[in-house]
Formats: sequence, C-alpha cells, structure tokens
Amino acid sequence: MTEAKKPRGRPPIDEPDYNAARARKMTADAELAELELRKAKRELVASDDVKAAWVDVLSAMKAKLTALPTICAPMCAVETEIAIIQNILEGQINEALDELSAYKPDDHAGRTVVNNRGSDGDTETAAPVKRRRVGRPRKAAVVGE
Repeated sequence: MTEAKKPRGRPPIDEPDYNAARARKMTADAELAELELRKAKRELVASDDVKAAWVDVLSAMKAKLTALPTICAPMCAVETEIAIIQNILEGQINEALDELSAYKPDDHAGRTVVNNRGSDGDTETAAPVKRRRVGRPRKAAVVGE
C-alpha cells in the first residue's frame, strides 16, 4: 500500500502573467525602499520643500531689491560725484547679493514634517487654570447621627 506522496503547500504557478506581475511588484517595492532610504539619508528632498525654499529666497531678494531705492535715494541725493553714487549703489547691491549667498538650504530641507498638535500647539495660557467644581455643592454627609 504505497501511495504516491502528495505535494504540500501551494501548487507552482506557471503562468507567465503572474510571474511577470510579481516581478514588477518586487521591483516597485525595491524602488520605494530605495527612495525611503535616500529620504532618511537626506539625499532626497520633497519637491514642495524645494519650492518653498525658493519662494523664501526669492521673496527675500524681492524685498531687498525693492527697498534699494528707499535706502539709496537719501544717500545719493546729497552726493554730486558719480563715483560716490556708484559706490553707494554697488555697496547696497553687494549687500543684497551677500544675503542671497548666505542662504543655507540645509536649514530648510525636509520641512514638511506633519505636526499633529493643532493650531494652538505651542501657545500657553495667559493665567494658570483653576480646577474647581462647577455647580451646586454636594450635601455633606452627617456621620454619627
């Protein structure tokens, strides 16, 4: 009475579509894991962070450049020599460019951290909270009557 051994487990799937789909899924999972690793190593930054950083830089430069006439006009109004006026303008422009060159992108990288504390997460109350009962006082229990 020798019976043929029945194979245990799942039968092998020989369909090429299944195997191809499984290979694609494994490839996609590996790529996602690589992306997560690069994010953890700070080699990869979200595009929203890059856009926000550029908005910060460009808005600071816009503010600095639009302030140049207000800053330079009083200084240049009293000068009569072109060389002195040119030095004033160059100094102010170089100051604006120095501000741009001092920008450190690492300070702003990865700032899309989700904060679940709510809108008033880091605010404190003006006065300490007094914890008292509200409403009618409880009846006192008479002991020993």
